[in-house]
Amino acid sequence: MKNFLFLFILLIVFGCTQTSKSTSEVETEVVDSLRYADEVHLKNVRQLSWGGNNAEAYWSFNGSKLVFQSDYAEWGVECDQIFTLDVNNVEKGVRPPMVSTGLGRTTCSYFLPGDSLIVYGSTHLADSLCPPTPSRSSGKYVWPIYEGYDIFVANLDGEIVNQLTNEEGYDAEATVSPNGDRIIFTSTRSGDLELYTMNLDGSDVVQLTHELGYDGGAFFSPDGSKIVWRASRPQTEEEIAEYKDLLSQGLVQPTKMELYVANADGSDARKISELGNANWAPFFTPDGNKILFSSNHASQRGFPFNLFLINLDGTGLEQVTFDDTFDSFPMFSPDGKYLVWASNRNNGGNRDTNLFVAEWVE
Repeated sequence: MKNFLFLFILLIVFGCTQTSKSTSEVETEVVDSLRYADEVHLKNVRQLSWGGNNAEAYWSFNGSKLVFQSDYAEWGVECDQIFTLDVNNVEKGVRPPMVSTGLGRTTCSYFLPGDSLIVYGSTHLADSLCPPTPSRSSGKYVWPIYEGYDIFVANLDGEIVNQLTNEEGYDAEATVSPNGDRIIFTSTRSGDLELYTMNLDGSDVVQLTHELGYDGGAFFSPDGSKIVWRASRPQTEEEIAEYKDLLSQGLVQPTKMELYVANADGSDARKISELGNANWAPFFTPDGNKILFSSNHASQRGFPFNLFLINLDGTGLEQVTFDDTFDSFPMFSPDGKYLVWASNRNNGGNRDTNLFVAEWVE
């Protein structure tokens, strides 16, 4: 979550009044061609976007809308901007409402309680233009950690109503507790990429992680008592030197990440995966007992990425999707009946990453 849409490149080389309907009332159509035979946890898969790179789609509290980021050029944007989508009224070829400013680059949006406001990261105060993408001349796959990112609150008309962070460096990757009381986010304010929480108004900032390495992409459990996130932990002198050097350039290499869980205050932190390669985009299952995440741990060439389930103690690994390129950014609806995620499936063989929703089958 930072700009996770960049991850599709890795696949080549080797993120107002609401409707009253809940997700339980979403009418889905059976499209068997969008579900692979082994995907037994998915049912009635529907495609929600067609073109560009669309990802990090997260449900509103009432389960009727999604907020997501897209760089689809036909929607008039040059880099990632934030859009909302009514899951009950999706029309192919119609641009959904844009709720970011259209300036700079945005990332990691999330609804606030009441569903009339969203929180998201944006670089627009640092520069109205899209920031440059990292060079690949070194041969390393890297994510940019733009220092211009800060976290903002906007209404569904796209008007910014509050700025939650104002520190030097990177502040982004904000998600909200289901209890509606705290925001968790990633920041470089300590000199490293660490997790923090704050109140919905930006007050009472508390640092949760303190180990060297990238800590990011955090989410709360359904009852708000725990958090899950991805982290890198450079160990050798060479790994530490490389990590620090890249970070000084505003970059991070996300090819080695594992999953961690902790209490919501950061206590009792423990690593729950030891799979190798990149394990990321974790989200708690509706019962809070498992983590659904994206991984390429079985790959020798960087892809495919698929969704997997794992117990909180690291046992019971189970593959959920069976794509041959990319599945990631899973999130369960508030009622636990639906799953939304981003995938390269059904894109005609191009690089487009689109949004899909399915009924979840236990």
